[in-house]
Amino acid sequence: MALTGLFLCLFLVGHLLGNLQLIFITGEEGKVAFNEYAYFMTHNPAVKVLSYLTYFSILFHAIDGLMLTIQNKKARPTNYAMNKPNTNSSTPARYMAILGTVVLVFICTHMVNFWAKMHFTNMPLHTITKSIEAPVGQDPTTGQPVVKELEVDYVYTTNGQYQESKVSLAEMNYSEEKYEIKKGTMLYDKTSGLKVAEGLKDLHSQVMTFFGQDIKGLPSNSNALLYVILYVLSMAVLGFHLWHGFSSAFQTLGLRSKKYVGAISMAGKLFAVIIPAAFAIIPILIYLA
Repeated sequence: MALTGLFLCLFLVGHLLGNLQLIFITGEEGKVAFNEYAYFMTHNPAVKVLSYLTYFSILFHAIDGLMLTIQNKKARPTNYAMNKPNTNSSTPARYMAILGTVVLVFICTHMVNFWAKMHFTNMPLHTITKSIEAPVGQDPTTGQPVVKELEVDYVYTTNGQYQESKVSLAEMNYSEEKYEIKKGTMLYDKTSGLKVAEGLKDLHSQVMTFFGQDIKGLPSNSNALLYVILYVLSMAVLGFHLWHGFSSAFQTLGLRSKKYVGAISMAGKLFAVIIPAAFAIIPILIYLA
């Protein structure tokens, strides 16, 4: 429990640093940074190994916690005649099983909403649209070129470049797609059939829409405020779980000696407040933007 718990604390720090890009880097630059980060996290071999280790740690931590709870119940099948638990244990310590269960439910729903969609659905690619003026024909009476405003879609690719993918002119009901998308992200030239580039899935826009921002081309989320509230409450539960779990992990490992007990306790409390609070502020700022 101690080892997997501390490893998951490290995971929280890394995950938070990646997510903070959502609020500290804005506009197209922020979109590029986050989508490149998401691509790196799903394709780098070393990160994949860490991901599987994280999945294992979550499952082991949850199952072992359940087994310890059952073991404790069996060890004391009947309650004490006089019981004042608040005299020698904190409130989070007495409800670790319940807090952990809520956190596990949050992790599962969080993975369904983002991780599963990133891996198993045809998520829209990172695309920007620009308007350009271009000649579309010739005026039959004057012979002068007719200039219209075209909308051009560009897909951001893994090589860091924007690939022109679609040209359209609404007033003439004209649309031309230059590439066919295969395997969710691969761009194939429609004329030659050759693979041209790989696009990035637009996880950034999915997250922004989920928490209430209006993104062109994506359906708005009428439940965004509810999701923000549930996310913040889940982070509060995580904070209570860490309040006891962080320092107790060091005690389990025999590292919470008298010399360091104060520092470890303070570090644990700061970690339990700062990390969940930083996570919670992200959807709030996205919703209010």
